[in-house]
Amino acid sequence: MRRMQHWHPPRSVQLWMLWATHGGAGWLWWMVGGLVWWLGGDSRRRALCAEGLAAASAILVFQVVKRITGRRRPCDLEPHCWSRLLPPDRFSFPSGHALAAFAVAIALGSFYPSAWGPLLFCAASVAVSRVVLGMHFLSDVLAGAVAGSAIGYASYLVAR
Repeated sequence: MRRMQHWHPPRSVQLWMLWATHGGAGWLWWMVGGLVWWLGGDSRRRALCAEGLAAASAILVFQVVKRITGRRRPCDLEPHCWSRLLPPDRFSFPSGHALAAFAVAIALGSFYPSAWGPLLFCAASVAVSRVVLGMHFLSDVLAGAVAGSAIGYASYLVAR
């Protein structure tokens, strides 16, 4: 983690990570939902139901687990970040951004297999950004990605 904390990425990577982390806070998934509504075909309503269920479930899970674990963020333990972002809350485990991103990506990707690549790229970008920006440890985003994937698939099964 120390290497990551002292790494100063190129400007293009900085912009990508900032875009990904802000997108992972919600607006990216609203935009994707709009595209599904517009272009989603016959499964759009079920897909949007799965997306909403996945997002709501992810938020509930990470809020509860963060309060139970109470793990401090890397930026609190060793301030370093070139981005100067403020964390959205006090606790680190699991990454809510990664959890929600993978939940939504898996839920929608299950309805639209041709969209797997872009959806997983966006979700992975969100997860990586949280480590690069010093908001989370790698284990936080891995746990978020695994839990989010399970929630996303369960949401798909409920909505299909």
